[in-house]
Amino acid sequence: MALLKAKKGNGGAAGPARDWLSPLNLHWAGVGLLALVNLYLLVHMALLWHGEQNYNADAQVEQRMELKTAGVAAAPLRGLDVKLAAATSEADRFYRQRLPGTESDILSELGALSKKSGVRLMRVQYSPPVIVLAGTDAQLTDDHMDATLSGDYRPLVMFMNSLERDKMFFVINSVTLTGQQTGTVSLRLRLTTYLRAGGTQEPAPDDAAKPVGPEAMDTGPAIGGPGR
Repeated sequence: MALLKAKKGNGGAAGPARDWLSPLNLHWAGVGLLALVNLYLLVHMALLWHGEQNYNADAQVEQRMELKTAGVAAAPLRGLDVKLAAATSEADRFYRQRLPGTESDILSELGALSKKSGVRLMRVQYSPPVIVLAGTDAQLTDDHMDATLSGDYRPLVMFMNSLERDKMFFVINSVTLTGQQTGTVSLRLRLTTYLRAGGTQEPAPDDAAKPVGPEAMDTGPAIGGPGR
């Protein structure tokens, strides 16, 4: 009898376990697990979408800033073709109107300015010419001169002023005055100008200095004879 009761007791404990492992309970357990997995995936997708939205917003702001910066950088380039054409035209006009074509033109202009200012141009000495931008349409000849003048202080100052304002382009590199501010003063000028492309250079004599005698005060062209 005791053995029979024990067997019945064991059968009663296995009954609830078999109830939990029934196909229906396993089905509902699977459904719950799938629901948890789906919930996890939905949360993960929501986090990814939120991050993507923030990234897109930041990327758009960055792109707008880059576009604005590029617009500011490109502003000076707008109309560059027109500006370049205008600059080229101005440069051509400067070449034609302010640069001498020959060295005789230079000496003639110096003679005319000295006569107008009431000073005496004693001599002009040249340095060897230097070709600038050789082989291009903008080729120039760099012409350096060492000029000596004499006269009263005020007319010499007027001569330098007129030289800087002259229609012909001159650059005064250095000035040396010898004497007092009253009476005759000797002025030494180192000058630079440029012969435009197509200009001619007169042949230079053995002595690179061009002395100027008293007759040079009569007319400018007398000073502007062969300069080399």
